[in-house]
Amino acid sequence: MQVEMVSTDAKDMVEVRYILSLREETLSSELTVSNLKSSSIQMRGGIISHLTVSTPEATFAYGLEGSDFYNRPVFLSNFGIVPPDLSQKRGFGSGQLWGNLGFNGFLTGWDARNQKNGDKGNDSLIESEEMEGEENDNYKNLTEEMSRIYTSAPRDFTIIDRGRRNSVVVGREGFEELYIFSPGSSRESYGMYSFICVGQSAMLKPVTLNPGDAWTGSQHLHNPNL
Repeated sequence: MQVEMVSTDAKDMVEVRYILSLREETLSSELTVSNLKSSSIQMRGGIISHLTVSTPEATFAYGLEGSDFYNRPVFLSNFGIVPPDLSQKRGFGSGQLWGNLGFNGFLTGWDARNQKNGDKGNDSLIESEEMEGEENDNYKNLTEEMSRIYTSAPRDFTIIDRGRRNSVVVGREGFEELYIFSPGSSRESYGMYSFICVGQSAMLKPVTLNPGDAWTGSQHLHNPNL
């Protein structure tokens, strides 16, 4: 099964094409950005996936030893669940609604938010750890709260959930950075809804597109246990 979504911003002359493909054992997310302008643009953003897990204590990231990382505030999304009659109530057209909730946020929302807040979000998480470092554990337990961008991670690594006796191989193309977030095990409210986030990003080093250029980045989640 394959779903394709396309947004063309006529004013800014940038096209974003997103393709979600579901195969027997693999879920792939592919993002293509085309610059139709006569000047260069920079793109910041990423593809983030939520994975349900048994507990953070039983969840491990395998294969990241030696990768450089930066601790960063948790990524916040500008996307939301929109009631079908919202555009009529507020007088938005479909193009305006997409621009306000999605396209502009994908390109600039994270930067603008952190400039406004002075990058002070999640102070407790950032202050409790070194801002940057090198992963020294090849079997990284995700029981502690963490929000990291790995800048030299391998193209493929594995999330292992020993509680469910399950694993997911996470692969990427195009993106140079890997993002991992774990809420840790200290928050009882998660309970049966325990999760972690993994994703591919271009946050620390934005992608530059010259006039007429197109860039593609993708993430692949492969479940070999099916």
